[in-house]
Amino acid sequence: MTTKPPADAPPPGVRLPRRRGVELSLLVCAVLISVYGYAAVGLARTGAVPHDASRYGTGLGLLALMAHLAVRLRAPFADPLLLPIAVLLNGLGLVLIYRLDLESPDDQAASTQLIWSSLGVALFTAAVVLLRDHRLLQRYAYVCVAAALGLMILPIFFPAVNGAKIWIRLGGFSFQPGEFAKILLAVFFAAYLAANRNALAHTGRRIWRLQLPAGRVLGPIVAIWLVSVGVLVLERDLGTSLLFFGLFVIMLYVATGRTGWIAVGLLLAGVGAFAVGSLEPHVHGRVVDWLNPFDTIDRGLGPSQLVQSLFAFAAGGMLGTGLGLGHSVLIGFAAKSDFILATAGEELGLTGLTAIFLLYALLVERGFRTGLALRDPFGRLLAIGLASILALQVFVIAGGVMGLIPLTGMAMPFLAQGGSSVVTNWIIVALLIRMSDSARAPLPDTAETGRTALVRKDAP
Repeated sequence: MTTKPPADAPPPGVRLPRRRGVELSLLVCAVLISVYGYAAVGLARTGAVPHDASRYGTGLGLLALMAHLAVRLRAPFADPLLLPIAVLLNGLGLVLIYRLDLESPDDQAASTQLIWSSLGVALFTAAVVLLRDHRLLQRYAYVCVAAALGLMILPIFFPAVNGAKIWIRLGGFSFQPGEFAKILLAVFFAAYLAANRNALAHTGRRIWRLQLPAGRVLGPIVAIWLVSVGVLVLERDLGTSLLFFGLFVIMLYVATGRTGWIAVGLLLAGVGAFAVGSLEPHVHGRVVDWLNPFDTIDRGLGPSQLVQSLFAFAAGGMLGTGLGLGHSVLIGFAAKSDFILATAGEELGLTGLTAIFLLYALLVERGFRTGLALRDPFGRLLAIGLASILALQVFVIAGGVMGLIPLTGMAMPFLAQGGSSVVTNWIIVALLIRMSDSARAPLPDTAETGRTALVRKDAP
């Protein structure tokens, strides 16, 4: 059975270039930019290049090379931009954390973050090498959702950290289970919606201009979503709750093609945010700080973290103060995690901050392109869902530290301190690379025609 090739598929008899050489060249540039930033911090702070700059560059280069070899050998037709963008963002994150470490000798986080980054690249490599077909994940949809709910419930039994029960701490080891749960839920949502997409789109009753699917079809996935969001509300993790809600609405819209779900999602998000912000003390405090950020100064208590963040962005101006020359450390204990973007804004300025946002935008765009190029519904939904996770995280975090929305406790992808976050983001990139290879790879030439077959391996 022949089908029309997707957007990124080659026409008959034409093979898409693999572009692994382009990827390698971009990786070299990403590593060099990161090493330059590392050296610039040392020159600004001490007047000399850090003695371990070569070791840092070698380590980051080896990680990038290992990931590149995995892609070259197992996913030769994958998108050539995904890996270099991830390496550059991860490298810049290590530079910013190292720069803040110089201001806090008792809290050294760069070396730990490098270890977590190495683990993330190792899992990236394993995923690219071992997962030969993304559709295999569809078989384990219910295993994924059970594991996701279990991971989200676990932190309830551990003490709260900074007002939220989202961490598991065992001795000197800690991780955030919700970071891994978001990938597992994306797999479940994609599998369930792909299997029931026709029923979701064409059954049920119409209310005004919105056609609601039958309860027996929509009920199970709504129940899973409500349980997951309910658990996160109990844990006071407003950021991840908002992320899961946005992910659910986006994937439901993609599966059904009905724009009414966007309006319903925005309405429910507004109602839910108002209810939680009014009734939950921890969240209510953040809403009050957001509405009156300078109130602490007026009362003689000094600037809050949000105000210090706004001061940092203002001090950066157009070109920034230069790496190592800012004062964002005044933000306090969250400068390396929740407010890492404030350091980037102060020391790289609006120009550097715009470049970082463009990198995120390009990463998300390539994820959406991969989803549109895939013919199987599960792969399309999963790719768009994973790219949406990155987009939602960037919006929620950047909006919080810039005063656009109330603050949340999430980590900026690849940039911020957080082992669970950086490992999870590397897994997301690995899955996107696997799916982009499936979308762009041609089938072998057929003996009968000598041309590239139009029958796709993911065709129905």
